[in-house]
Amino acid sequence: MPKPIQELARPSILQIRPYVPGKPIEEVERELGLKDVIKLASNENPLGPSPQAVEAMKTAVEKVNIYPDSNSYYIKEALAEHVGLAPENIIVGNGSDELLKLIAEAFLKEGEEVIYGMPSFSEYEFVTRVMAGQVVEVPLKNLTYDLPAIAEKINDRTKLIFICNPNNPTGTIVSKDEVAAFMTQVPEDVLVVFDEAYFEYVTDAESANGLDYVRQGRRAIVLRTFSKIYGLAGLRIGYGLAAPDIIDCLMRVREPFNVNSVAQAGALAALADQAWIKRVLQVNIEGREYWYRELAAMGLDYAPTQGNFLFINLKTSGAAVSQRLMENGIIVRPGHFFGYPEYIRVTMGTMEQNKRFIEVLRQVLAELAG
Repeated sequence: MPKPIQELARPSILQIRPYVPGKPIEEVERELGLKDVIKLASNENPLGPSPQAVEAMKTAVEKVNIYPDSNSYYIKEALAEHVGLAPENIIVGNGSDELLKLIAEAFLKEGEEVIYGMPSFSEYEFVTRVMAGQVVEVPLKNLTYDLPAIAEKINDRTKLIFICNPNNPTGTIVSKDEVAAFMTQVPEDVLVVFDEAYFEYVTDAESANGLDYVRQGRRAIVLRTFSKIYGLAGLRIGYGLAAPDIIDCLMRVREPFNVNSVAQAGALAALADQAWIKRVLQVNIEGREYWYRELAAMGLDYAPTQGNFLFINLKTSGAAVSQRLMENGIIVRPGHFFGYPEYIRVTMGTMEQNKRFIEVLRQVLAELAG
């Protein structure tokens, strides 16, 4: 008899919990026999990508018989100008997810520790366990990264610290002053990764910017993405910013042709259309203020957000409310996935979608209370 396949696998991967994505619209429509379903579960841009990006992608599709530029030259040049760094400071990846995995593959040795807040982006645990690292999860304080508590966990086994800012799923931020104080406590041989997927949505001037530490020459990596405000989630393209020697290590473990040609063309055009980004941001701000007013009127608490989503305390089962919302054609993310069973995370949509969500939420809560 052969050994069970689990005995042939690397032990560390057996600790990995499979990622559970939000249900796609088509699946909900098929299962429940619904039409006009809206998805407010995955923090996607409800306006979609820039029309200029769409046209650029249409053109690029005609050349998909040719391998993409493995070095992503043009998008690196454009990003360098956009953020004020050199192309040597940039790596482009198949979404930020790939870059997180490259960071672990390049730097994390078996048994070394990775620290991050909890709850936060689930990929931090995933990439740590893939490389047989040790997970150190530090509970949030007031739904916000507790940097002093994270600093207390640093020891001679610490290799990586992930700071999700704004944090997913709570939307909360850490301030410039909080991060400045924290960074004085981080040893030189510890890499700090600032995951800034929602950076472009931030309107609070006090929010920290990880690029400050890249420019200072610290061992810091900033991750940003085209999946959120740029509306290119389906293409999978993100980028990392760091010192050239750090980028060199990441490039050594990167697969060639990791970013497809359509994604590169779309991202390049999307980056150039900052007027579209301003429009998306304004829609998000208006939706956020509308939700604040409506939820306050309903007596519901929430975490003040700097992302394009809201973490809402329903004071009842988030799973039950999520199910009832889905039965009414609205997909949201129940909070038990993050260890908060009375919460839901909801992505801001168009104003029409936002109003529909509030109307149905009122109805569902009334029915459950009755």
